[in-house]
Amino acid sequence: MDYVKIFIERLLYPAMNLVRGNRTLEYLQKMKKTQYASRAELLSFQEGKLSALLLDCVKNVPYYQKYDYLEEAIKLDPLGALNQFPILDKETFRKNSELFFNSKLPESERIENYTGGSTGEKTRFFMNRETVEHYEAARWRGLSWHGITPGSRSVMLWGNPIELSREDQKKYEFKEKWLKNRVIIPAFALEEQSIRNYVAKIDAYKPEYIYGYASALDAFAKLMRIEKLNFKCTLKAAVSTAETLYPHQRENIEKAFGCRVVNEYGARDAGILAYECSAGELHISSDNAIIEVIDFPSGKEVPCGKSGDVVVTDLNNHIMPRLRYRLGDEVILTERRCDCGVNLPLMESIVGRNDEMLHTPGGLLVHGYLVAKIAQSHPVIKRFQIIQKEVERATLRIEPAEGRNSADIDLFVEEVGAHLPGVAIDVKFGERIEASPSGKFRYCIGMGDKAR
Repeated sequence: MDYVKIFIERLLYPAMNLVRGNRTLEYLQKMKKTQYASRAELLSFQEGKLSALLLDCVKNVPYYQKYDYLEEAIKLDPLGALNQFPILDKETFRKNSELFFNSKLPESERIENYTGGSTGEKTRFFMNRETVEHYEAARWRGLSWHGITPGSRSVMLWGNPIELSREDQKKYEFKEKWLKNRVIIPAFALEEQSIRNYVAKIDAYKPEYIYGYASALDAFAKLMRIEKLNFKCTLKAAVSTAETLYPHQRENIEKAFGCRVVNEYGARDAGILAYECSAGELHISSDNAIIEVIDFPSGKEVPCGKSGDVVVTDLNNHIMPRLRYRLGDEVILTERRCDCGVNLPLMESIVGRNDEMLHTPGGLLVHGYLVAKIAQSHPVIKRFQIIQKEVERATLRIEPAEGRNSADIDLFVEEVGAHLPGVAIDVKFGERIEASPSGKFRYCIGMGDKAR
């Protein structure tokens, strides 16, 4: 019996509600009801939250006060009025961040946070407790579709708080284990010589699920298969987050872990935007956010079935609202319905980040996933990373496996080059390619909007 789980769910969360006013479980219960509402009811609920947000923005948020002439339009048709606000990119937000604070809400409510900044400048933003608790509730709703609850024991393949002192590190680990029922395995320190110890640690801990970056889960799974290791414990799921989950990664993780992979789609500065259900469909958190898929740079909405840039309006963040905030991801929506019983709309697929696209002088776009597919057929490639900073040139970093064959490596480079006509490829060979301190690993870093 998991006594920590019982403590968290029956004592800790109720106490947090009474003492600190934590409403995560309250929001969770509401979300479990709205997920079964009809599309008309969901739309009405969404419009009500949007109307309140937009009116708050034009009255109390300096950046949006110049749109106060839309007040009547907002009351009549909030979704139509939303389209009259400009799309907000991260650079504009960073340059004008002080103008996005809600002057009606006290500074004491602000909770500071940052995006990861794995390929560029970090973005500083603020939330309040209501925003954070809605994010958490949306995650627990998605996990509940797989039999996972707020107290369920878990292992996280994640970054480690390496900047903490030894004393603070112990406090951090204590809180993680006894107040959150989870332990962390540093995702940036996965090695063949340590994988047996990590697998033994997970088996002894007996988690209900493992949670981590797609690349970290994939790397862990590869090491397990190399060492011919299997978990003795039974996992409900491996939850992939924070990065694009590609089909070959899903297949590899499921084979090694002996459980299904669940895709979580969200952003630190936008919350949980979609979650994979038991039927394998990605349900959009439409009761928490409005997702638009647009063509860039025209700004026009693209039809279902076509890929486009994600633009998000977080319906719960009133302390620092960002309307029609462009995340930098590309997705495809669909009008299909799911058989699982949840009525939340569906996302067909997550194409990836727009900076995962490689460009050629002739205007050809090549997704970095293609390079990963090529690498799969060359076992001599242990790890690679392709970086493109200008259209005519790219750098291909290669970390070879033991027993490498130079001819096979040359063939890999040749095949990559064949798909990037006109692009000069600089090969950096033999150096170790590290994940970032957070544990994220980007095997393709393209130019993003710079090439558009």
